[in-house]
Amino acid sequence: MSQKPDYPAVPIFGLPFSKMNMAETVEYLARAVEARRPTQVITGNPIMVMAALERPDYYRVMEQAELIVPDGAGIVWASRIAGNPVPERVAGFDLLHELMREGERRRWSAYLLGARQEVVEEVARRLQERYPLVRIAGWRNGYFGPEDDAGVVAAIREAAPDLLFVARDALTTQEPWIARYKHELGVPVMMGVGGSFDVIAGRTKRAPVFFQKLGLEWLYRLLRQPSRAGRMAALPRFVLKVLRAGRKLGERPASVRETEMKKI
Repeated sequence: MSQKPDYPAVPIFGLPFSKMNMAETVEYLARAVEARRPTQVITGNPIMVMAALERPDYYRVMEQAELIVPDGAGIVWASRIAGNPVPERVAGFDLLHELMREGERRRWSAYLLGARQEVVEEVARRLQERYPLVRIAGWRNGYFGPEDDAGVVAAIREAAPDLLFVARDALTTQEPWIARYKHELGVPVMMGVGGSFDVIAGRTKRAPVFFQKLGLEWLYRLLRQPSRAGRMAALPRFVLKVLRAGRKLGERPASVRETEMKKI
């Protein structure tokens, strides 16, 4: 079991989602950079929570992260059902840019890991152009396997960035990869950003503000990418699970507790 978080949080199925707003989140992470304290940031959404409830190993990855922010409108809604609402959604795409803006002020450096090579190169170019006072310490595509991990970790350690943004698959090679190597990487702020690189590079479009305000970015992505239907099926299951949990919404699932007992 992870230690109690050092930030105000609301537990959703035992996972501590931050109740800090965007400005407070950026300040919290700025302190982590100043202290050189390894901090894994997970931009949590209902799909990730459902994966955690079905996979105890993934649950531990989320539970042991230093910070989980409420990305996804479903998490904001669930916090209200729990009677302990978060003040606002902290979207990963927006948090990435807020950290880069803070990096302008504090002269931070950033490393970009993930997506295709031509995409990550374009992201590096565009971010450097938009935030010229942030040093882009390096970049690498996300197409590598476990046999390459040691070299990737060594390259990031040598670059010694303040921020590490990882754009891979959240359920398999993003959050679990960061969790596995976060202490070896030696980076103060490490955050999975999913498809953000494709948006920054201009390869895909973010949902219009109308969809964002209504909490329907998931619907916009589904309409543009019907292939996501399988993964999106977790959303109605999340809604039903939250409603059925009722007052027990904050408790850790029995499946996780049973797995821990078996290890004792």
